[in-house]
Amino acid sequence: MRCDLHIHSLHSGMCTLPVLNRLCRESYSPPEAVYQTLHQRGMDLVTVTDHDAIDAAEELRCKADFFLSEEVTCRLPSGTELHVGVYGICERQHQELQKRRNDLPRLAAYLGEQRLFAVVNHPFSALTGRRQAEDYDWFSSFPAVEIVNAHLAEANNRHARQFAANNFQIGVGGSDAHTLASAGTAWTEVPGARSAQEFLAGLWRGKGQVGGASGSYAKLTGDVFRVALAMMKEKPAYYALTPLLTLAPLFTLINSVHERSFARKWERMILESEQPAFGGPDVATQELVA
Repeated sequence: MRCDLHIHSLHSGMCTLPVLNRLCRESYSPPEAVYQTLHQRGMDLVTVTDHDAIDAAEELRCKADFFLSEEVTCRLPSGTELHVGVYGICERQHQELQKRRNDLPRLAAYLGEQRLFAVVNHPFSALTGRRQAEDYDWFSSFPAVEIVNAHLAEANNRHARQFAANNFQIGVGGSDAHTLASAGTAWTEVPGARSAQEFLAGLWRGKGQVGGASGSYAKLTGDVFRVALAMMKEKPAYYALTPLLTLAPLFTLINSVHERSFARKWERMILESEQPAFGGPDVATQELVA
């Protein structure tokens, strides 16, 4: 069974960038449209990982092939932020995760107690802001790492694969789609699974195989335009901002350069100083090319 383990809907809240956080949503994709699009692109199971929210379940809980998940925004002891995908949860667990998300030791303890499958998303990306070297020690305490994110460059994903292999962690993949155009462009497959429960059990056993492609400047720029147009469609008064869209390619270019620089910095500081793990899951062999 195949599932895109990182995807957003209109319930992910407002954009986190300054100024845009007053104007624009993270995503404008209706949950039902996300569900239909993922099936059209070959997904056997559907989950939605909105930021600290499970509202998409109101529309999708009746689907036999849907399971509840979220992307938890965590506060690390250093004061930095981390996004953690948590899968196969119930509403009560969502509430408990939100209570603990600003205290990572408590959150990690709860995840272990509940045996919830948790994934460190985009560990070599600047998406959540600054980073401290000690953060990566916390990253290694989670069972899994996102090794293919379809919105990040191959270098970012390659560093994540190496980090996971060095720390005996399971590798998974997802699109991190904020638009329907990107939905299902990366995924995780568990051969032989026949239900969401068997799929998650297979992930725990390291049986997941990751497929799809890394991101690109063109893909990111296209999605920025799509989100901007959806914003204007929702609030027609914002069409007055149309001239600013000419700056979008420059913004995404600056972002792409920054992402590469960020990834290279932490690759030198973390990966080049580590000895490769002996044994453990060979995360590189989990990858499948679409």
